[in-house]
Amino acid sequence: MKILYHHRIGSRDGQAVHLEELIGALRDLGHEVCLVGPESFARASFGHEPQLIGIMKKCVPKFIYELLEIGYNVPAFLRLTRTGRAFGPDIVYERYNLYLLAGIWFRRFRGIPLLLEVNAPLARERASFGGLGLGMLARALERSVWRNADAVLPVTGVLADEVRAAGVPDARITVIPNGTDVENFTGRDPGLAKSAFGLEGKLVVGFTGFVRDWHGLERVLTLLTTDEIPHNLHFMIVGDGPAIPALTTLATELGVADRVTFAGLVTRDRLADHVSAFDIALLPKCVEYCSPLKLFEYMAAGKAILAPDQPNIREILQDGASGLLFPPDDDAGVKSAVIRLASDETLRARLGATARSEIAQRGLTWRNNAVRVASLGTAAAQRKRTRAA
Repeated sequence: MKILYHHRIGSRDGQAVHLEELIGALRDLGHEVCLVGPESFARASFGHEPQLIGIMKKCVPKFIYELLEIGYNVPAFLRLTRTGRAFGPDIVYERYNLYLLAGIWFRRFRGIPLLLEVNAPLARERASFGGLGLGMLARALERSVWRNADAVLPVTGVLADEVRAAGVPDARITVIPNGTDVENFTGRDPGLAKSAFGLEGKLVVGFTGFVRDWHGLERVLTLLTTDEIPHNLHFMIVGDGPAIPALTTLATELGVADRVTFAGLVTRDRLADHVSAFDIALLPKCVEYCSPLKLFEYMAAGKAILAPDQPNIREILQDGASGLLFPPDDDAGVKSAVIRLASDETLRARLGATARSEIAQRGLTWRNNAVRVASLGTAAAQRKRTRAA
């Protein structure tokens, strides 16, 4: 099958990981995939954030910036049309973005089925975290794009409920969560990993990802000062972000800087080495509709996971079986869970082993996701041929 993958990603972050892993898995299955998106994406290195876009978001009034986003659809549609004419796709697979209409236009113009991957209700998300200048228009266009896709692929059941509430029938909704590459996160020696990072004899609590203030990682730094916590407990933060300077300062102020490793931004090929050094893998906080990429990587590595007890996490983890869940925003709950895991090696091993087995049993891999996408694409293309006949 020939798949035209359309996106509007500008930065090399978790979004790019999802894109590249899924495309790689589809190609491994024998499908042809042609990627269409911003030219800057191909040139960007991992962790890159487009500076011009950041400046515009800060300096340009929101409604003007959003009008520019809408205007982007003209060159995007022309790129899709030009590429589609040369490539001859069977389906279009698009990663949904707010105000991105080019895929729907292309579907109507060429009659090619569109599969829409939805990772967040972006109109609501941006209204909550960054603000919207054209809120009513954003919500209306979001609903229209979702309704006009041949298949909508939300990453969680929680998000599927929002898609359903927007008027998309159940028959066109398929939940496909994030996945992982199991081979990349298995077969590594935790002892060697700890030795490589100078953490021999340490009990490591680890976090990976882009570090923001709302993650609440300062709670773990504070925990390191309490008598109930083992003195060999060490916190490793793998990633960069706006919260790092404040965390670095706080670690010094609390007198625990020697018990914290700020590993900084690491490339994808080195991430698994860092995760291998973890004894406890932390997901401190997440929005209620997301499918956290780090969660699947922790599971594949066989780590004991601490995560907030909320519906989207319970879609993946079972409390006490494949992870340990704590009440969201509950400092005491986090502390209790860390103490419990830190003092019980058997529990850590059992949780990690169950989490790893869940990956295989439930097919939480990029390859399995690619199989499901290809199946949905084949069915959509067949329906198109039937209608044409």
